[in-house]
Amino acid sequence: MDGKIGLEEHFGVADFLHDSEGVVPADRWPELKSRILDIHDRRLRLMDAFGMEMMILSLTSPGIQEIPDAPTAIETARRLNDYLAEEIAKRPDRFQGFAALPMQDPDAACLELERCIGTLGFRGALVNGFTELGENREALYYDLPRYRPFWALMERLGVPFYLHPRNPSPRNAGVYEGQEWLMGPTWAFGSETATHALRLMGSGLFDEHPNLAILMGHLGEGLPYSIWRVDNHNAWAKAPPKHKAKRGLRDYFQENFYLTTSGNFHTPSLMCAMAELGSDHILFSTDWPFENIDQAALWFDSVDMSEADRRKIGRTNAQKLFKLGGDAR
Repeated sequence: MDGKIGLEEHFGVADFLHDSEGVVPADRWPELKSRILDIHDRRLRLMDAFGMEMMILSLTSPGIQEIPDAPTAIETARRLNDYLAEEIAKRPDRFQGFAALPMQDPDAACLELERCIGTLGFRGALVNGFTELGENREALYYDLPRYRPFWALMERLGVPFYLHPRNPSPRNAGVYEGQEWLMGPTWAFGSETATHALRLMGSGLFDEHPNLAILMGHLGEGLPYSIWRVDNHNAWAKAPPKHKAKRGLRDYFQENFYLTTSGNFHTPSLMCAMAELGSDHILFSTDWPFENIDQAALWFDSVDMSEADRRKIGRTNAQKLFKLGGDAR
């Protein structure tokens, strides 16, 4: 299928890559580094070769979220958003952007979000999981009351929020001790992000702001398979839920969440996500440069689904959600 639009597609800059280096074996780091730093060369050639018309670019994980000093986070986010805007301006027909946000300071995050949407023309925000703050690197999750004004602004601006994975903080990662192979995309990314998403659902956030749109990658980090049980465990006991939300969490998952195919090129997983949320809430992505564009595109183009669903997932859902117009060009 030609004209595909990808939403979890990352970039980096040379002075802000240190965390990405451990994602792959040392002998593969030069290859990954070259992928992250490139925007207009190899990336575009692969997009052309495999039917991708556009990428919405975002800063590689954990990005701004790992900076414990709020003023530094604010300055770095502004600098990297400006850089991304300059790169997009070279080929706006092929690239758009997600804002990187200094969630260390919710007021500053709001100001930067407004600047990125109103001045730089970005299409939403992508935040790499919880944010660290202070000398003790306190982990801040976005169900906390301090973030309610931020969510009100997201809803008012009408732009999506992409909740991207990161590893759990060391103080919360005891279960992985001695089993570091479980960290990252193998398991910890998905578990951490699914838990964060459930915190948002259970906090009452979507009762207060019912028009929020939250994106998750990797076909929902396992939630399509698990969300029914989240609501219905031990149902015979008829105990009231302990969360603050007014409805079952599955309702919010189906109404407020959108899932992308990034890094999860597995047909049964896609079918489960489609059955749970419907094809209107699934969108194509590759997870470049950490996964291959060719693998993502060739798999998606060959999945046994209706061509109407393929078109929606591959292109038109993104056009609608990100207000790209009738055609992304």
